[in-house]
Amino acid sequence: MSVLVTKEAPDFTAQAVLPDNSFGEIKLSSYRGKYVILFFYPLDFTFVCPSEILAFNKAVKIFASKNAVVLGVSVDSHFSHWAWRQTPVNKGGIGEIGFSLVSDLNKQIARAYDVLVNDAIALRGLFLIDRKGIVRHQVVNDLPLGRNVDEAIRTLDALQFTEEHGEVCPANWKSGDEAMKPTADGVASYLAKHSK
Repeated sequence: MSVLVTKEAPDFTAQAVLPDNSFGEIKLSSYRGKYVILFFYPLDFTFVCPSEILAFNKAVKIFASKNAVVLGVSVDSHFSHWAWRQTPVNKGGIGEIGFSLVSDLNKQIARAYDVLVNDAIALRGLFLIDRKGIVRHQVVNDLPLGRNVDEAIRTLDALQFTEEHGEVCPANWKSGDEAMKPTADGVASYLAKHSK
């Protein structure tokens, strides 16, 4: 398993179904200046996947308010993505969603992010990419384990906080909590207050 954190996110250009339901080409590097939540899921028309996609869709405005774009990727064709979006939720589809679904039919994107399993489908990888195109966080779940979208938001908040304030975010930090100065005294002071 490759660790991409601190490295430039592998760029790609691929067909996608865009939020307005049209087909279009997406180039990852065209999102420089924005944060990107890039997540991989195994296949359209499956079981855990729609729960994750609908959870990301519920949060898409929250991500947008934080200057972040959400992109979903699977090894399905853009035609399959489109058909899944046309299928109502109560019939196994995802309906209309507010972010793009990228087609990775040749599996090159999943391979570049090292989430391809058995040369067939992608594990549930999630990558937080900063405004300069650097991967700052990654997590990969096995196929039956759905992700926590609130944790993706919390991690984005933590990154933006550290960029703005120069402080570091301790365990379980969430927006509004106290952070730590990245010094021995700063850590000692924080731990003295919060370790009880």
